[in-house]
Amino acid sequence: MSNEHSSRQYEQDLEAIRSRVLQMGGLVEKQFYDAMTCFRTLDAKEAARIIAADVEVNQMEVALDDVCSHLIVKRQPAANDLRTVMATIKVITDLERIGDEATKIARAASTIQQRGVALIAYEDLVRVMGDTAGRLLHGALDAFARLDEKQATRLIIEDEKVDNEFRIVMRNLITFMMEDPRTISMSLDTLWVAKAIERVGDHAKNIAEYVVYIVEGKDIRHTNYAAQHGAA
Repeated sequence: MSNEHSSRQYEQDLEAIRSRVLQMGGLVEKQFYDAMTCFRTLDAKEAARIIAADVEVNQMEVALDDVCSHLIVKRQPAANDLRTVMATIKVITDLERIGDEATKIARAASTIQQRGVALIAYEDLVRVMGDTAGRLLHGALDAFARLDEKQATRLIIEDEKVDNEFRIVMRNLITFMMEDPRTISMSLDTLWVAKAIERVGDHAKNIAEYVVYIVEGKDIRHTNYAAQHGAA
């Protein structure tokens, strides 16, 4: 009975952590959405608010890391359960880094606004790229919430779309700068935003990979697992 009670308490503790991670995920998802809106509107006040909000994300990361560490020490989980906790810690880290990328986008929007010039033509491509990364992030959080490895595998494949969109934006901006050197500063600011979006996609992909790790016990980082299983 004691072991059964301990196991049940562990599951409750782990579920409480999962709930807090998803709360952090929701906050980070909104931060990214707000940053992309800020890139469109060039609202300096909104950019400052987004940057300040990153403090809360950082605090949540520290608090959740502490809770996970205490859970390991207190419950001493066995192999499968320990895998879940360790993967959750990695998810928390990726969420914090997505918050950092959202902050970079807000800072770039503020810089563009201070220059007093309009966004260049390729802003639409960047916004499309942001929409793709946003869907990827939302899907990764949903897959983590439901531990859906099939959805996670599909999302891993979809990250290639974000990478392709980044390459298109980069090529267009390089050509734009070569044709008109006066656009270099603005083009570089836009390129930094695109790179931040590309990194958001990478972190969302990481979260999806951790879902597969939790469910199947396979570390699929730097492998062609998704390509082999994506159509299944």
